[in-house]
Amino acid sequence: MIYSEHTAPNPQSPIKNNTPLRLDVAIVGAGLAGLYALYRLRALGFNCQIIEAGSGVGGTWFWNRYPGARCDIESFQYSYSFSPELEQEWRWTERFAPQEEILAYLNHVADRFSLRDDIIFNCCITSARFDTERNLWILTSSTGFICESRFCVMATGVLSKPREIHLNGQDHFKGPIYSTATWPEHPIDLSDKSVALIGTGASGTQLLPHLVDGVKDITVFQRTPNFSVPTSNALVDSAYEANWKSNYKALREEQFSTPGAVIFDVNSAKASEVSEAELKAEFERRWTEDGGLNFMRSFSDLSSDEASNAIAADFIRSKIAELVEDPDIARKLMPYGYPLDARRLATTDRGFYELFNRPNVRLVSLLEEKIEKVTEYAIVTDRATYSVDAIIMATGFEPMTGALAAMDILGTDGITLCEKWKTRPSAYLGIAMSSLPNLFAVNGPGGPGALQNVFSSSEMVVDWIAECISYLTKNDIKLIEADSEAESKWMEEVQNLAAKTLMIKAPTSGYIYTNEAGERIFLCYSGGYPQYRKHLQEVAEGKYKGFRLY
Repeated sequence: MIYSEHTAPNPQSPIKNNTPLRLDVAIVGAGLAGLYALYRLRALGFNCQIIEAGSGVGGTWFWNRYPGARCDIESFQYSYSFSPELEQEWRWTERFAPQEEILAYLNHVADRFSLRDDIIFNCCITSARFDTERNLWILTSSTGFICESRFCVMATGVLSKPREIHLNGQDHFKGPIYSTATWPEHPIDLSDKSVALIGTGASGTQLLPHLVDGVKDITVFQRTPNFSVPTSNALVDSAYEANWKSNYKALREEQFSTPGAVIFDVNSAKASEVSEAELKAEFERRWTEDGGLNFMRSFSDLSSDEASNAIAADFIRSKIAELVEDPDIARKLMPYGYPLDARRLATTDRGFYELFNRPNVRLVSLLEEKIEKVTEYAIVTDRATYSVDAIIMATGFEPMTGALAAMDILGTDGITLCEKWKTRPSAYLGIAMSSLPNLFAVNGPGGPGALQNVFSSSEMVVDWIAECISYLTKNDIKLIEADSEAESKWMEEVQNLAAKTLMIKAPTSGYIYTNEAGERIFLCYSGGYPQYRKHLQEVAEGKYKGFRLY
C-alpha cells in the first residue's frame, strides 16, 4: 500500500438538519486555481465554497512534499498577479522556490484574503450528477456529503491524479511504499535502508540528489531516459527583488506577451546559423549559469527546427558522457528517440547525472530488463534480483484528464465523462464539455496545461469563468454548455497546432493521451498565452459563441 497521511477518514459533515449545502458555485479543489476562483467569485457576490480532498490548501504543492520538490519557473513569475499589495508584501527567498515556500505562499494567500472559512477540507468529491428538473449539480463525496449548486468549477489541477502503477506481487512487499505525489508530511528515516526509486521524470530527478545521502543504497529503475538540465538557483538578493517589485506591472505585461507567460532569456540567434564554437560556448553558459528551462532559449530555433534541436540534444548527451564515469551507465542515461523538450525538460537544483558515479547508486534500465515481480523484500527482473527495504514511486501523473476522469461525472446524455474520454478527451477551450451544463474546468484537455505558467493561465481562465457566470446571472440565462461541434472543432485546432511542433514527435509524454485504438491525442493548446487569451475574449465578446445558452 502506498503511504500517505494527508486526508482525515471522517471529516465533519457540513450538512445540517439533513439539508444539503446549497451554493451558487461549488469549486472543487483548493489549489492555486481554486483559491483564486473563490476570491474572484465571492467578490462578485456569489455564494460559493471550495470542496477539497486534502487537509490543507495548495493542491499539487500540498501533496508533492518529497525532498527536492521545486518549481522550474522563477518565483516572482510563478505567483498571482491579481493583487499589487500581495506582490509587494510577499518575499521570495530563492530564485526558484522550493515546495515548502510555495505552499507557505498559498497558505498566506488563503489567510490574507480570508478564504479558509469558505473551504470544506477532507472531503473528496466522488460523483457529480446534474438534476435537469431543478438545474442543479448534485455533488457527492466518499463520506456521503451532498452539495447542490447551480454552477460547478472544477479546479482539480493539471498534475493532481497520480499515475497508478501496480507491480506484480506489490501487495506482498513487507517494506513501505512511498509516492512522490502523496509524500508524507513527517520526515522519513531511510538511513539504513536499501531503496528502490522507480522513475526518472521530473520528480524522480529532483528527488534523487536530495535522497542519496540519506539512504544505505539506492537502485534507480528507469524506463525512458529524460533530458535533465541543472537549474542555476540562488538566494534572492535585494537588488533583484527591488527590480521586480518596482516594475511588476511592466514585467507582468511582458510575461503575458510570451507564449508560456514566462519571461526567459531568449537568444535571437539560430543554432543553424552560428559557428560550432558559438554553439558550444552558449550551451556551456546555459548549462552552468542560466540553466533549467532557459536552456531551451539558448537559440531561437531549438523548439521549431528539428536539426537545431538535435544539436542541443547532442550537447546534453555529451555532458552525460562527460559526467558519468562508466560508459555503459552513461549510455543507459542518454535519451534518444524524441526531441529535446518534447517531454517536459527535467530540472534539478543539484547535480543529477554525476550521482551515478557513487558506489551506493545503481541504475537499472527497464528498456533492457523487465520487472517481473515484487517479493517480500526484493524487486525481481528477468535478469536479476534487487534486495530493497523501501520503494519510492516517482511515476508521474495523469495530466489534465486524470482528476476529472476519476470522478463519476454523469452528463445529461447518460454517459460518464470518464467513458467519453477513454476514446477522445476533449473540452471546448479546455473549459467546457457538451452535455455537462453549467460545469467549467480550469485547464481541462484542450487548455494550455503545463505549456504555460499555471498561475497566469489559471487566473485568466478563472476571470473568464467568473465573467461568464455573471453574464448568465444578469441575463437570467439558466444553462450554458459547450456545443458538441464547437468542442470537436476546437480539439481539431489543438491537434493541428501540435502537429506544427516538435512535441508531437515524442512516442509518449504527459502531453499526449493514447486511447485503446492507438490514436494519439495532444492534450495541450500550444498556440501560446496571447493567442489563447484572444480566443477567450472573442468567445465572450461574441456572446459565448460555441456555447448553447438556454
